[in-house]
Amino acid sequence: MDPFFWQSVLVGFVAQLVDGALGMAYGLVSTSFLLAFGVPPAAASAAVHTAEMFTTGTSGAAHIWRRNVQWSLVWRLAPAGIIGGIVGAVTLSYLPVAIMKPIVSVYLLGMGVFVLVLAMRGPIAPKAPKGVAPIGLIGGFLDAAGGGGWGPVVTTTLLGRGHGAREAVGSVNTSEFLVTAAISAAFFVTLGSVRWTDIIGLLIGGVVAAPIAAFVVSVVRPRALMATIGCLVVSIAVWQITLAIDPELTFLTSLRRSVG
Repeated sequence: MDPFFWQSVLVGFVAQLVDGALGMAYGLVSTSFLLAFGVPPAAASAAVHTAEMFTTGTSGAAHIWRRNVQWSLVWRLAPAGIIGGIVGAVTLSYLPVAIMKPIVSVYLLGMGVFVLVLAMRGPIAPKAPKGVAPIGLIGGFLDAAGGGGWGPVVTTTLLGRGHGAREAVGSVNTSEFLVTAAISAAFFVTLGSVRWTDIIGLLIGGVVAAPIAAFVVSVVRPRALMATIGCLVVSIAVWQITLAIDPELTFLTSLRRSVG
């Protein structure tokens, strides 16, 4: 059996476990893995979103079963996310969008710090779900164009507006199924096909992890969940900013040489 298969199963399991429990990071983790193996950006994003159709479907069903979903958010997020995702898929297939990643990373860094502050201060009164559609539009576009971004952008913004961590994660994951289906269809149209060898391992690992993650969300205390989300978002943002500044991570090479 190809070692790539087992590695992709492990990556899919870990990525979906984090994504299903915290509402983010499946696309970022999985896309980074495929890119490291030399898969082109558009093909990597197409493969990840095709696998996500199955993993997010399983995750959404598990969150619904655990009553983690606020449907008023889903019906606002999903249609806007579908539109943004289709536009992002077409954009990635034909145009370079590298300049967007550092901008999104700076935004995520600020939102991650804000969520950490909220976790330390305690819960705030939730606001009515107004202005949710633009969040879904931006999240869908960045998710398709950048290979990940739906969860970090949408989940952290909802938390910043006072939505409970459990409902925010469950609603974002449930909406993501519809968004990823639309993005995958757009990639099929623009690219013609996807490489199933890049997908099957991610799919198997993700489907196994999805019910476990939904259970974790239903039992973990909200403040602990928010703190974990904040730490994850800050870490992802710092890592993406570092890559934007130093794509080859030459500063790490220099550091190793100086230490050695």
